[in-house]
Amino acid sequence: MRKIFFLPGAGGSPEFWQPVARLLPNERDKVFFGWPGLGNQPHDPTINSIDDLVRLVEARLDERLDGPVDLVAQSMGGVIAARIALNRPKIVNRLVLAVTSGGASMDRFGASDWRAEYRGQFPQAADWIMESSRSAELPVELIEAPTLLIWGDSDPISPVTVGLHLESRMPNAKLHVVRGGDHGLASNKAEIVAPLIARHLS
Repeated sequence: MRKIFFLPGAGGSPEFWQPVARLLPNERDKVFFGWPGLGNQPHDPTINSIDDLVRLVEARLDERLDGPVDLVAQSMGGVIAARIALNRPKIVNRLVLAVTSGGASMDRFGASDWRAEYRGQFPQAADWIMESSRSAELPVELIEAPTLLIWGDSDPISPVTVGLHLESRMPNAKLHVVRGGDHGLASNKAEIVAPLIARHLS
């Protein structure tokens, strides 16, 4: 049975993708990640960077792998998913990246700085996430996995221009823009997002 790994953004909650997952076919094995120390998740002294989160997901891949895996990711989780797709091209079957920076420097697209609002919402979150002002540039043009890019047209944190940029760089990517979608569209517009994902992963 092909697995779906659901990766949240910096909010860190394994519940983020649940509204979408409930609308997807039940025959898939669904694995939900939470990020230790981010959002309201308990801290783990071994997790101090995005690099550590990449290793966390890859360790689960090694534990559970009995076939290809699809990665469904939002925001910061999309950076993790893109890195894993580059590291493990034979394991990652398909990608869904929602409102992420992926391999783009957000400064050039006029993205708003989310950190002050994030700290106000999650005062106990690990300090290292506040120091991550820029996403690492990634060679996303090397990602061969078919990729669905989902953006909202009302998201100041990751504007549609970022999605268009990634679509132009990734050889097997297709962008879908959700009208009225904001940075949380993967959760709060699940009734729109889930059918897109179901078709892409079928």
